[in-house]
Amino acid sequence: MLSLHTNAAALSAQNSLGASQRALSTSMARLSTGLRVNSAMDDAAGLQIATRLDAQTRGQAVAQRNTQNGISMMQTAEGAFNEVTDILLRMKDLATEGANGTSTAADKTAMQAEFDALGRELKNIVDNTSFGGQKLFATGSTAAVVTGSTNMLASGTGVSFQIGSTASESMSVNVSTDLAALTSDAGTLGAVSATYKTTATAASVGTEVGVAATITNLNTALDSVGKVRSALGAASNRLDHVYNNLQNMSTNVAQARGRIMDVDYATETSKMTTKQMLMQAGSSMLKQSNSMSGLVMSLLQ
Repeated sequence: MLSLHTNAAALSAQNSLGASQRALSTSMARLSTGLRVNSAMDDAAGLQIATRLDAQTRGQAVAQRNTQNGISMMQTAEGAFNEVTDILLRMKDLATEGANGTSTAADKTAMQAEFDALGRELKNIVDNTSFGGQKLFATGSTAAVVTGSTNMLASGTGVSFQIGSTASESMSVNVSTDLAALTSDAGTLGAVSATYKTTATAASVGTEVGVAATITNLNTALDSVGKVRSALGAASNRLDHVYNNLQNMSTNVAQARGRIMDVDYATETSKMTTKQMLMQAGSSMLKQSNSMSGLVMSLLQ
């Protein structure tokens, strides 16, 4: 039907042209941002899923840093006890040498002086080993294990590590019992040297009678240090496995999020080209439809 008031062909062409323009704008926005979903209107359900996946990957990234920091702290503690082991071995050398009847009194005096100096260094290591400004084994100037908040491994509750993106994913390392048996005044290190303890008599390397007990205490101390180092090493190994598992999960979750959010450039470029061609065709047809009103005038002539 020819009509001056209603040009059905032009209305149809305008509608198609508008739809093509909106689709073209969407394709251009996706190609410019690299994202398939730029707002909830693009994919409401997909955006909700992608946001949850993003929260998981971000939490796992932080948890990976947590595990690495945890390993660093464990290695700091284990390194300190490695030095303690070396000191105890030297003290045992001195005690064993002092037990020999061929050593003179002057020899034993010199051995005792070195032994006591090593005992003071034992106390220094336990008192002052820290990580990030926090003591690992002791509080203040005493080596006694307490349940304060300023010592980390020596705390009665141990150390808790957040190893995942949810609250339930945590790991606790508690070596406080073994540390108490080792580093308190009544512990095995305290039995080694009076310079370590607050009040005690000196462990002797100067007499054959006293040195026998010293050698026994040193062997016990070495066993106790080995037990703590073993626990720290096991915890470090676990944290290393945690890190590897987090890396695997994070990689796969990030890929899943990318499949939702990231634009496929090959597909979207093809769509954009199609919409550009439809825009050109629609513009041409709109021009042709507008000329149809001129046919009415030719009928009135």
